[in-house]
This record gives sequence, structure tokens and C-alpha cells, in this order.
Amino acid sequence: MNSISAATFVFLAVAVALPGNAAEFTVTPVRIFMTPRDRAVAVTVTNDGGEEIVMQADLYDWKQAPDGTDELVLTEDMILSPPILKVPPKSRQVVRLARLVPPSLDVEQTYRLIVREIPEARPQKDLSLQLALAFSLPVFITPPGAKRSLNCELERGGPDLVKALCKNSGRAYAQLRSLELFSSAGEKIATRENGGYILPAVRRAFEIKRSAGTIAGGKVKLQVGLDDGTVQTFEGNLPE
Repeated sequence: MNSISAATFVFLAVAVALPGNAAEFTVTPVRIFMTPRDRAVAVTVTNDGGEEIVMQADLYDWKQAPDGTDELVLTEDMILSPPILKVPPKSRQVVRLARLVPPSLDVEQTYRLIVREIPEARPQKDLSLQLALAFSLPVFITPPGAKRSLNCELERGGPDLVKALCKNSGRAYAQLRSLELFSSAGEKIATRENGGYILPAVRRAFEIKRSAGTIAGGKVKLQVGLDDGTVQTFEGNLPE
């Protein structure tokens, strides 16, 4: 999938809004990957609607707290040119995300490019309330040879709940797409369909809850599906 609808990242500017007032646009690529040699990368915004959209772009340094909470801080390490996008209806605009500072050659640098629609710039045809839309793109500048190194441990969180404590000791991000818990006999016990990013040197906890019944103690296996299609397996021993 090369593009993602802005509707995925809808933020309400007001308490109530009419869906018909939302702009329609897509952005390509979904994730931005760069190497230390790259000075800039192209981003395409396509306006699928019938009115001009006006958007503002900001770049944030993206870190994670020890508990995995995202920490975003405005940065000028990179710049999107132009920072204000005006895209006519049924057309597209290509902008450039350019690096302004020397990249790290030790560990992957991570950013979030957040582009927000400015609904006030749209023509006011009536008095109905409007939606303010935004999309957030992860940006990775990865040095050669940098890879993730994921390890997960299991602990009981309740009669029907297991916590997977996963740490990324590598030099590049890990993205967990799914977590599946199996008994020693191979029976699937519980599944979590969404995971998340784990940036380098970060440890996160993911709860895996059984939909019906309890989770028995003993040996279990955790299968973690990653964004590149690979699966990693970890073993654990749960108390009763």
C-alpha cells in the first residue's frame, strides 16, 4: 500500500461536525525512509475533493519514554518545502522534505511529519461546523547496517491477561503488527491484532487478553508479527 487516506488521522476541531465538510486527500508515501546520504525526499499530497485544501506542515523529533509513550518536540533538523500547502481540487502537489543537519551514523534518527489542514481557509458555504484533518508520517534516517534487536518476556497480568514486555536493543525501529499467545501444545490462547513502534533502546508493554476463559499457567509461546512480514517467537513460563 503506497498511500493512506487522511481520514485515518481525523482530529475534531470542534465538538460536533458534519462528515460532508471533511476534506478528501491522500499522501504518499505512508512512511518515509532515508539514508545518511539522502539530502531530501519527495512527498506527494493529492486532493481528491472538489475544493482547494490548505495545509501546514511541522516536523517533530520523535522519541519514546521508557513506558513507550511518544514524545514529540518541534525541530528544525529538517524542513518541508513549501511548509504551507495549497492544493487545488482534483490535483496533486509534490513537496520536498530536506535534511538541514548532519545525520547520525550510529543510531537511526526518528521524526514525525505532521501535516494539518487549515479548515478556516476553505470557503464558508454555510454555517455548519467543520472537521480539521491531519496526517502523521514517521520519518526514519537509518545508518548502514542498523537493525532492530527485539526481545520479549512474558508475565501474568490477570487470570485472562498476559503482558508481553518487549525491548528493542538494536539501532533501528521495530514495529509489532500482531502478538499471538500459544500453549505448549500449539493451541492459540489469545491474540492482539495491533502492536506499535518500539524505537531503539525502548521497552514497551503490550497486554494480550483472552476473549473467553482464563489463561492457564505453564509454558507458553509468543509469536510476534513484524512490519516486514517476519515472525519472531519467544517462550515463557506463566505462574498459575
